[in-house]
Amino acid sequence: MKALAARRRHPLAAVVLILLGLMITGATYAVAAPRTDVSTAGLTGNSESGEKLFLANCSTCHGVGAIGTHAGPSLIGVGAAAVDFQVSTGRMPMEATAPQAPRKEVQMSAQDIADLSAYVATLGPGPAVPAEEYTTASEDEKMLAEGAELFRVNCAMCHNVVGAGGALTRGKWAPPLTGVSGTHIYEAMATGPQSMPVFNDANLTPEEKQAVISYLKYVETQPSPGGLTLGSLGPVSEGLFVWVGVMVMIIGCTVWLGAKSS
Repeated sequence: MKALAARRRHPLAAVVLILLGLMITGATYAVAAPRTDVSTAGLTGNSESGEKLFLANCSTCHGVGAIGTHAGPSLIGVGAAAVDFQVSTGRMPMEATAPQAPRKEVQMSAQDIADLSAYVATLGPGPAVPAEEYTTASEDEKMLAEGAELFRVNCAMCHNVVGAGGALTRGKWAPPLTGVSGTHIYEAMATGPQSMPVFNDANLTPEEKQAVISYLKYVETQPSPGGLTLGSLGPVSEGLFVWVGVMVMIIGCTVWLGAKSS
């Protein structure tokens, strides 16, 4: 007991406890955070029902008729794909104003989302919910190679070369793409949510979008022959891991030598 009490009074005890608390908090959030998406595939939306849902849930921020207000942009011309992406991933309705809408638990049923998407689609032309043939990953080697090249050129600077995500400016971030459905990846490319640019069919054809989806699904299933992936964030996380390990060893040796000399 005396030895334990002595360790509790060690100068590094507080630092160790803080680091341990941060690690436990981060791990708990990563496990417990709701990430349930809703698929509207195969559902036909009713625009009349969607208008009622819009007035009840969305018009406060986006205005009657989706013309926009100071609290939310106009939705005229965003298309059904934008609504399906934002609502079926839980990003909308937003709980509070923030630099970026976080992914959270979905608030509406699949049919309600389909109805809401159908209503917004009537307000102006925009990207439609993509066909399943373009959101299904392919194992064709040529398509995988094409998808890897397209992703590296257009997306890797924000999302990381394997879709691990990354930080942006002013409190925004590029989310990780692991576990994201092909439909939502396609819709994000077609509509450009948050800080993401729009990749319409003139920039990336539906076949090229499918190639990107195929590449992302491929890297999800690949093992890490080198050991721990460390978040797949590259040399920054790897260097930090080595630096922390070396520093812990140096501090441990210093404490041990000091104890031996005393």
